[in-house]
Amino acid sequence: MTDATPTREHPDPPRRWRRWRREFAALPRAFRATAWVALTLVLCLVAGLVVGTVVVRRSFPQTTGTLVVPGLAGPVEVRRDASGVPRLEADSADDLFLAQGFVAAQDRFFEMDVRRHVASGRLAELVGEQALAGDLVARTLGWRRVAAAELPLLDPATRDALESYAAGVNAYLADRGPSELALEYTALGLGGLDYTPEPWTPIDSLAWLKAFGWELSGNLEQEVQRVLAQVAVGPTRAGELFPPTTAPGTVPIVRTGAVVDGVFEADATAAGTRNPVRPAPFARTGASTGAPASPARRVAPLMNDLAGHLARVPALAGRGDGVGSNAWAVSGDHTDTGAPLLAADPHLTASLPGIWWQVGLRCRTVSSDCPYDVAGAAFAGVPGVVTGHNADLGWAFASLGADVTDLYVEQVRGSRWRRGTAWEPLRTRRETIAVQGADDVVVTVRATAHGPLLSDVDDLLATVAETAPEGRRGSATVPREVEYVLAVAWAGADPAPTADALLALNRAADPGDVRAATADLALPALSVVYADRAGHIGYQAAGRLPIRRSGHDGTVPVAGWRPENDWTGDVVPAAALPQVTDPADGFVVAANQRAAGEDYPYLITQDWDRGYRAQRARESLERAVEADEAITAADLEALQRDTRHPIAADLVPALLAVPLPDGYASSGRDLLRSWDFTQSADSAAAAYFNAVWSRLLADTFHDELPAAAWPDGGQRWFGVVPRLLAEPDSAWWDDVRTPEREDRDAILARALTEARDDLTRLLDVDPARWRWGRLHTLELRSPGLRGHGSAWLRRLVDRTGPEVGGGVGALDATAWDARAGFAVTTAPAMRMVVDLDDLDRSRWIVPAGVSGHAFHPHATDQLADWAAGRTRGWPFGRDAVAAATRDTLRLTPPDPG
Repeated sequence: MTDATPTREHPDPPRRWRRWRREFAALPRAFRATAWVALTLVLCLVAGLVVGTVVVRRSFPQTTGTLVVPGLAGPVEVRRDASGVPRLEADSADDLFLAQGFVAAQDRFFEMDVRRHVASGRLAELVGEQALAGDLVARTLGWRRVAAAELPLLDPATRDALESYAAGVNAYLADRGPSELALEYTALGLGGLDYTPEPWTPIDSLAWLKAFGWELSGNLEQEVQRVLAQVAVGPTRAGELFPPTTAPGTVPIVRTGAVVDGVFEADATAAGTRNPVRPAPFARTGASTGAPASPARRVAPLMNDLAGHLARVPALAGRGDGVGSNAWAVSGDHTDTGAPLLAADPHLTASLPGIWWQVGLRCRTVSSDCPYDVAGAAFAGVPGVVTGHNADLGWAFASLGADVTDLYVEQVRGSRWRRGTAWEPLRTRRETIAVQGADDVVVTVRATAHGPLLSDVDDLLATVAETAPEGRRGSATVPREVEYVLAVAWAGADPAPTADALLALNRAADPGDVRAATADLALPALSVVYADRAGHIGYQAAGRLPIRRSGHDGTVPVAGWRPENDWTGDVVPAAALPQVTDPADGFVVAANQRAAGEDYPYLITQDWDRGYRAQRARESLERAVEADEAITAADLEALQRDTRHPIAADLVPALLAVPLPDGYASSGRDLLRSWDFTQSADSAAAAYFNAVWSRLLADTFHDELPAAAWPDGGQRWFGVVPRLLAEPDSAWWDDVRTPEREDRDAILARALTEARDDLTRLLDVDPARWRWGRLHTLELRSPGLRGHGSAWLRRLVDRTGPEVGGGVGALDATAWDARAGFAVTTAPAMRMVVDLDDLDRSRWIVPAGVSGHAFHPHATDQLADWAAGRTRGWPFGRDAVAAATRDTLRLTPPDPG
């Protein structure tokens, strides 16, 4: 019998079909109809899945084979490892950066496009009217205008890098439609968006750096909250909410040294004071202005509005108390290898894709013409690596926390503003904002010599201030038609060559190179921690820090009509910024704490981080050094994962001492009796303690403070509440909404009881089944679409991540906002440990993945390891990269024929 001969067991297809048709016809009619409907639905589902898969995968990048890329002079190899991280190798710097732009666009063009729209005040072009408020702020601050002015200031090599990078991005865009670039463009197109991305330009890269610098620009939120608190409860009680910003026992980053003749010398013991600071009289009382009413009270409505305006700008880097970083370096004298170790984990917004794009850049022959051999975390949209290491040196950033913004209360009459006894013309410009699905919006941006009027963004230049009463201020009478408005002075408004500094760090080989590179770094102001293969470790503060006149300290808004409140126009000399090389204690810890001692002559900020993370890290390293224990890379990784709560040891005894009924009411609190104060994801005690903390803040402060000044639960409040525990009859404990007068124990008991009810509702009636991670989830949101775009689009691209541990002020800094719930707001956006003995033993991880494409295998493939505290290998040398390679793409120039 041949294979073609039908058998009884395997009838030929025509016979099978005829038999099935007869059997189907014999079925009841109702059943047949149902079967046809089911079959149709199945076919539609299969077709939908096929079409959906094609649409989703259409934008995925090619990672193998060969692609012709216009603009290249020679071939570039792009090797990707198992995590999809690209390592690029080229013969020239121009080709290297052109290829970086091309590959960045492959992985993340939609993210790049959204970020440039946000930075340019053009997000409403993509997502409609809901983004208009944020665009108004961006246009008012003028990020893109400043970026355009910075381009001519840059070193020619930096401009060449920016141009080459842009050419690479545009080469990728050239023959691809929007749907081939990102799934989000397809989704926005279904919503009515008719859009083709514009070519990338160097100004797009610089504008993103300006927006990033603004988000890390100091204490604007604290200025607003100080005024709102003063208006609500008076200056004395408001002062209790802003305790000294350095916790007792906290050690500054640089422990020795002084400024001598304009230069910070690490071994100096004394220096003169160049910038004496005295209290700001305008904001604390109304007496110095001659006004019959407190200026702080008069501008409080503006402050309330301003807090809302600033919140409407998409948080590209992060916002709130959780934004910061850990960075430390350990000398080889104290490591297991005899070479330095460098560790860092910047704490930024939890987003998808994450802010950091991992990449390696190598010249085939490293020379003065092509000096790059570097790997690390980059910004998609900016050439080079932002933090990482080259063949000689590793570097990491932490926010310096410098106060480079000030709010000025201005008196405006018509088109003029008051300066001393004169009335000067306002500077104005018109801005046109295109809005998807609506008419263009034309606004006039007004500015004084201090800066643009941020209060003008409310309701498109509606009147935002009360009419001032009659009164005399100095020798000038202020008419009734004068309005009070808010201007913002920002050091970033002055063009500066920050991009030069970033690329110079990519080439740095020793501490002298670091100091030279960071001298050009303007904003954001940063703490730079570094280590090199020659055995040096060190720290350098960097940034353009304004020098104020002696009239104010930057903590509160000041009267713009008083010339003594102006900035001097000078900045702290780069050579005078705190720095140290090879400190005597053998390590450097920078975690946003005070950079230098209180006798440092220049004002950096009055709103330092209180230093809990810094002190926890320092104490751990000190113990190892004093015990002569060799510190390993694994030790530093474990330190990054430390979840101990900063003030639980202070607060728990007070909570345990409060009388509560037995049984249900106290069963949650019983968890605290054996708690070790760590906040792992599976900790029931951590869940209860944080729920109590949230309720305690609300019960203590919400009754007297306006919503814009409610506690977020951050590290400032770690200084406020323990001080109040020692004052059981403080007025803060009394709830003014009730007829009774509550004391400390009454509020503590209320918070304990309410937290028990909260967790019963949110988690389980049985405290043993509570877990901190069930409350404290990582929600990864598109940075540009957060709060914007259609809900179904956000559901398409956003992800709810795993349960995580940690919390505010812990070294594992997964912050949350007590005003909004327990979800993670900012988190370690990357963890890295650089081993200067063998760079191929270095480790890193990001909380999502290298790809910005929804549903791509490398979009979230690092998330599980990140949440579990694991890291991944970071191959660097040629042999290690070759061994780790999974895909290779060859980029070639066009055939000259």
